[in-house]
Amino acid sequence: MFGNRIVTIGREFGSGGRLIGQKLAERMGVNCYDKELINLASKESGLCTEVFENNDEKPLNSFFYSLVMDTGALGQTFAGYMDAPLNQKVFLAQFETIQRLAERESCVIVGRCADYALHDYPNTIHVFISGEMQDKVERVSRYNNISKDKALDLIAKSDKKRANYYNYYSNKKWGLASTYDLCINSSLTGVDGAVDVIMKFIEVKEALQRRNEIESMDEDYKENSNLFDPD
Repeated sequence: MFGNRIVTIGREFGSGGRLIGQKLAERMGVNCYDKELINLASKESGLCTEVFENNDEKPLNSFFYSLVMDTGALGQTFAGYMDAPLNQKVFLAQFETIQRLAERESCVIVGRCADYALHDYPNTIHVFISGEMQDKVERVSRYNNISKDKALDLIAKSDKKRANYYNYYSNKKWGLASTYDLCINSSLTGVDGAVDVIMKFIEVKEALQRRNEIESMDEDYKENSNLFDPD
């Protein structure tokens, strides 16, 4: 009824957004794409994975930016600008890979401006995961086996990089509530609770879509029935 169901997840560093995306994908019975996008985009574009790893999430110059924002010309752009700098190829390859994924399968996509790449795609839900600084520092410190001071510095630098990347490509602001359909503080819900919230949001949204479709069909029927002469 709804076609492919896509959930994109933006996240603060250390908020558990990647793990939430993975667990959400398990609940939905679909694939989760994060770093996996590098291998997929590499395979589809012909660029080696090292190119993606070294140029991943780096801004474009203003000229190429204006070209790729013309989403109707993305296919022609990629074919016609293979002599562009590597970071430009990387962005465009991932952009197109994300759009192909949405056309091919239901999935969860973490990061990489996926919500912007799919901003006009139907049946998508765009989520942002945040967290309290104390909890993020604890998670980053434990996961990377570093001091809390180093974890705090890593969080600040990583979030600045993500914000710059997102704000550069999109016409929205990274982390701002109005940019997304749903914002969750993982410190309040926990990882599993965040997954529950997203699943419930999907249920509510699709129920509303079904109701709107039924109401629209009823209106069409009433309009058409008035065209016939009851005599």
